[in-house]
Amino acid sequence: MSTARQEILNKLKNAVHPQPEKPDFDAPVYFSIDQPLELAFKENLEKVNGSVTICESAEKLADGLRTLLSDIEKEHICCQEKALQELLSEHKIPFTTCEKLPKSVEAGITSCEYLVAHTGSVMVSSALNGARQSFVYPPIHILVARKEQLVDYLGTAYSKIQNKYGKNLPSLITMITGPSRTADIEKTLVLGAHGPRELHVFIY
Repeated sequence: MSTARQEILNKLKNAVHPQPEKPDFDAPVYFSIDQPLELAFKENLEKVNGSVTICESAEKLADGLRTLLSDIEKEHICCQEKALQELLSEHKIPFTTCEKLPKSVEAGITSCEYLVAHTGSVMVSSALNGARQSFVYPPIHILVARKEQLVDYLGTAYSKIQNKYGKNLPSLITMITGPSRTADIEKTLVLGAHGPRELHVFIY
């Protein structure tokens, strides 16, 4: 008399196991990018709840920043990078230099190292002023980049940052792909769990 256990074992024994498919080691690792890098970056970042605005000029960039920041008081907008401070001041966009980020900060404005079109990721490093805290502490992270900072794949970004810093690589090099997120609790997606709840990238 067969038991339930024996029946299961017999089924496994008699099951047909097809030959595993052989890996194609010559196939490309990355899918090809068939559109301009800025459009590919925008498409891929927006898939993970990021926001991307492509600006034709610095004036259009300023208009977009003003609109985004219109409901936030100057004292709660922090920018610690000198080049960005000059850009914001030139276009009369309110901000505070914030030597230390206050607890009341609502928006942080930073630059980046590179934008990776393939994954919609932003490469940042500790070499940027205010780096570590500016990337993770403000609820709204606003990132300003030039079109020249767009690259196709992660490998290209890593090669470029190695060439840029040589033997003096920053102590932190990391990728940001969309707002901070978690689904640990009941499989429910929550944005802003461990960092910014919003990521806005402006490319000009």
